Formats: sequence, structure tokens, C-alpha cells
Amino acid sequence: MAQHTQMAQSNMSFLNSRPALPVLAQWAVLFAVLVTKWSLRHRTRCQLKHLSDAQLKDIGVSRADAHYQATLPFWRP
Repeated sequence: MAQHTQMAQSNMSFLNSRPALPVLAQWAVLFAVLVTKWSLRHRTRCQLKHLSDAQLKDIGVSRADAHYQATLPFWRP
């Protein structure tokens, strides 16, 4: 456990000692994160449309709620 803690601390000190990313790189990372979120929302909402009533009951979602969530655009949380 001590070795893991020491390694984590050395990794953090390495990251903290590195210069910050250039502004353009920061924007590129933020854009990639945003597109990834949108893609995940789109995929999960498409899959939600195809769940059976039994599966929806297992996760505690009504058919109406599932339909509402499935029809939201990918950019809406």
C-alpha cells in the first residue's frame, strides 16, 4: 500500500512539474471531451428506446420516461 501511495505521489509531482498545455491543446481536449459526452448520450438514448418493459422495470424507469429521454437531442443533458 505504501508503494502505491508513493508511486501516486511521484506521478502527481511529475504532472504538477510539467508546464500547462498550450491554449489550443486545452481547447482540443475540451472539444474531445464534449464530443465523447454527446456520443455516449446518443448511444445510450438509442439503446433506451429498445429496452423491453421488463428491462425498464428493472431499472425503475417507466415507458413514458424512457420515451421522453430517448427523444431528447444529444446535446441536452
